Parts: sequence; structure tokens; C-alpha cells
Amino acid sequence: QVQVVESGGGLVQTGGSLRLSCAASGRTFNSYAMGWFRQAPGKEREFVAAITWDGSATNYADSKKGRFTISRDDAKNTVYLQMNSLKPEDTAVYYCAATPSRYSSVSSYSGEYAFDYWGQGTQVTVSS
Repeated sequence: QVQVVESGGGLVQTGGSLRLSCAASGRTFNSYAMGWFRQAPGKEREFVAAITWDGSATNYADSKKGRFTISRDDAKNTVYLQMNSLKPEDTAVYYCAATPSRYSSVSSYSGEYAFDYWGQGTQVTVSS
């Protein structure tokens, strides 16, 4: 089992950048695939990005490609989400998720069902 805690959220102006961090407990972090999701007010939670257990592949929601980058540092038990060129519509609570499940394609990690462990979320607010 793993516990994940997000940090790095805050208030940023349109066009700005933020880097979210997700710290995971446990000695087997490097065996978990990790993902980021977000939920805006009044909307359902949606997929943002995912990275495989070994970091060999990543997957992004179409609207995030080119602006967001997911990465992991297994030595620090941490996964990151670098967000650039932020827009007001990026305002949401961002959640980190983990799973020990291994799928044949990284695209399989694009649904909430694929993940077993979730953090409490960190708020990102982009002002116009």
C-alpha cells in the first residue's frame, strides 16, 4: 500500500507556471504507475497525465499536451507535474494517484478506475 500527498498548488496568473509534487510513502514506489487528475468546480474529475512504473512512457490528455509534463524521481519517491502557460480553465483541485497495476499500454492509465490510491488534492487557481 502507498500513501500520496500533493503539494505545490497556489495562485498564479494566466501564462504562468507551477510545479506540483506528489510525495509517496513506502519502499516500493518504483513499482507504481502514477497519475494526475483534476476536478474543477461543478465538473467531474478528469485525467491530466500518467507515467508508467519505470518512467518509460507517459500519457497526456489531449488538451494538456505541450503544456504539462509529468516526471518521476524514484530516489525521492516523488512524481511531478510541471504546468506551463496556465489558463484560467486550468483552475481546479489536482489529485495524484498511484497503482501497482501494470497495463500493456500507458493509455490504459487514463481512467480513474486504473488507480487504487489517491491523495487529498492541491488547489490550483489561475487568475485572468
